[in-house]
Amino acid sequence: MTVSRPGLFAVCLLAVAVAGCQSSRVGRLDAPEPLPLPATPTPSVSQNQLPPPGASNPNQFPTAPGATTQAQNNQVAANAPDISKEGMSGVWTASVAGQSCKVAMGLTKYGSNYRAAPLRCPAPIENIKGWDIKGKQLLLYDQNGMQIAGLYSTGGQRFDGQTNGGQGITLALGQ
Repeated sequence: MTVSRPGLFAVCLLAVAVAGCQSSRVGRLDAPEPLPLPATPTPSVSQNQLPPPGASNPNQFPTAPGATTQAQNNQVAANAPDISKEGMSGVWTASVAGQSCKVAMGLTKYGSNYRAAPLRCPAPIENIKGWDIKGKQLLLYDQNGMQIAGLYSTGGQRFDGQTNGGQGITLALGQ
């Protein structure tokens, strides 16, 4: 007995169709609908008058951590030790928003700055591509030459400062 290909195909197609009708994945049409979920209780809503804008309020949000005033920045800048470009070369441990990572800084030119390469860093310092020194301040830049952060030496081989978003940032050589 010879079986033709179209015949074999038709038999296989029929077997798949019959097997599909026997599947337990397809629900029965006469099955009852599931019961609705019970309602969640909600607390009562209270109504109070808001204080006028700018009024002193003990419930007012505190200033953001790492946020400094211009007077504090000027004082830090005046007391910061001098830094040199040669002293910046190496692998630094950067800490921002409670997370640490490594940033390699070299003396290779990158545009008008020097090259920097972050390794698994959190935002916004994941975008560091360059660095430079202006006065006593270490500045970190992205690939477009936009400043990401500014730091001052706090002694030894450690720098503290802020990102442009106001987050505190620390760089320490090695570690």
